[in-house]
Amino acid sequence: MKLLKMAAVGLALLSLPLSAALNGHPVVLVHGFQPGNLAERPVGADVTSNGADYWAGFWLSRADARIDWPSQERITGKIATDYVWPKLQQLSRSGLCNSGCIFVSHSTGDLVTRYIIDNQALWLTNAGLQPLNIIASFDFAGAGGGVELADLAVNVAGGGSWTDAALRAALSLWLGQIPTPSNIGVLNDLRVNTARQLASFPSSRVPRLRFAGAGSDFLNATGPFLPGTDDGVVASHSSCGASAVGSFDSCSVNVAFDGKLASQSTGVKGFMPYHYPMLMGNDYSHSGLIEDSRDGEVTAANARASYLNAEALQFQTYQQKRGWWVFASNYLLVTGSDRYSMSSLVSQAAD
Repeated sequence: MKLLKMAAVGLALLSLPLSAALNGHPVVLVHGFQPGNLAERPVGADVTSNGADYWAGFWLSRADARIDWPSQERITGKIATDYVWPKLQQLSRSGLCNSGCIFVSHSTGDLVTRYIIDNQALWLTNAGLQPLNIIASFDFAGAGGGVELADLAVNVAGGGSWTDAALRAALSLWLGQIPTPSNIGVLNDLRVNTARQLASFPSSRVPRLRFAGAGSDFLNATGPFLPGTDDGVVASHSSCGASAVGSFDSCSVNVAFDGKLASQSTGVKGFMPYHYPMLMGNDYSHSGLIEDSRDGEVTAANARASYLNAEALQFQTYQQKRGWWVFASNYLLVTGSDRYSMSSLVSQAAD
């Protein structure tokens, strides 16, 4: 089995193009939480293989490098020392990011990336190496603001109530198992208060460009445990990059998740430093955001945002009137969202 996994990893690496850069900027992938890791506790080649599998739907063939890490560990512990730090050294020595790298993260990868952005320059400088030139991060379903489901899972693992049938169903659907004190790993870091205190005010000004969904992979079973609009795992306060926890229903005060142009009383008004919401998809779930599958129309909280090097990511949009007579409403839609997935729209706009 291990030989087969190693062979699969080799094939995955060989499938990566010599350069998959977006408009000349190499792409570095940072994946998210993998529930199966909590029981399987992968190491070595298995971590690499899992990382390749995670991105296989769209981004794997469009990346130049990945930072793979196992979910049974903690971010400031072995994830940083045994997985992130060796990769940062490798990237620095290779010069891959000299012209400016774009990091692409998903879910917990958003939090890992924030920790990297806040620390990599100091770490590499102290090691006598060149810091990475990270010009932007594309964060899909970002969990950097924490995940309420993680708080519940850690509570249950510590002996909290497991009698609520709805909670039991929600955590089982998300984790695929009943959490215990010995298998919560990075869930500790995903607790809302904990996540929001980790590298919360980075010295680097790298723009964190956000892409959020409002669908669900779990038939909305997890929704009752998440404030406001959510993607089945992450609430909008996190995926949008809000500066405070809240019950938000849009990443914008002017446009809804479905693209309807109207004042959003529960839209996010304040954001974490250098966090900029870009696209929203009403039908995109947590996992669907990084797949090559179109899940409905996409709107823009912001159609343009600048990179650290003054280049920009920009989307073309148009307005469409829907409804009849006094009941008609205007909708803001991203050009091409009737044909392409959100990940594809981002890749095309960046290239």
